[in-house]
Amino acid sequence: MRMEGREEMQDAVGLRCTWDIPPPAGTQAKWVRLNVGGTVFLTTRQTLCREQKSFLCRLCQGEELQSDRDETGAYLIDRDPTYFGPILNFLRHGKLVLDKDMAEEGILEEAEFYNIGPLIRIIKDRMEEKDYTVTQVPPKHVYRVLQCQEEELTQMVSTMSDGWRFEQLVNIGSSYNYGNEDQTEFLCVVSKELYNSPNGLSSEPSHKAKNTEEDLEEEEQEVEEAEAEAEAEEKGAANP
Repeated sequence: MRMEGREEMQDAVGLRCTWDIPPPAGTQAKWVRLNVGGTVFLTTRQTLCREQKSFLCRLCQGEELQSDRDETGAYLIDRDPTYFGPILNFLRHGKLVLDKDMAEEGILEEAEFYNIGPLIRIIKDRMEEKDYTVTQVPPKHVYRVLQCQEEELTQMVSTMSDGWRFEQLVNIGSSYNYGNEDQTEFLCVVSKELYNSPNGLSSEPSHKAKNTEEDLEEEEQEVEEAEAEAEAEEKGAANP
């Protein structure tokens, strides 16, 4: 392409599109001049007809669309030339190349005007991916309190699964006495991460059980009560 007016493309990011349909027969590699918003672009009919249903293909074939021309014979198109460069390059090699400061919304608007289907899909996919990333919410921690005796403690901790992780062990003393043997009781605090999807519903990475906000608050309250009880037990032991 020869282009009047200088354009610089820096820090480009590309997405590739494979052309499945060759340019139609009869669109020989003849040169076409396009005057887009005052900037002249020079390309071939073959390039413009890569996407056969596009405005540009129909324009250069001259069968359906009629367009005014400037004094050099270039087709006059009243659109922003800033966004036309990436559009034309996409038709050349099937790759979307954008300057880092170029808005994808602007490219999408032009792609829809020129009716370039593959490019429209690529830009929309990129925009949706960015929106999803922005709306990601950091995970919350769900806590549970399990009560067990000393002899059960090792087995319980070793059999934790499905994302649960040991957090804290609280000794609550001897609640029962069997004969001459005291059975020490423990509160075991475990946790797991709870992920929030963009639509506000809570879900876990394994897509198994889902916890509600009420469950989370109740379990956090249990932890606080267990810690308060343990603290009271310690104070009682220190001051008989």
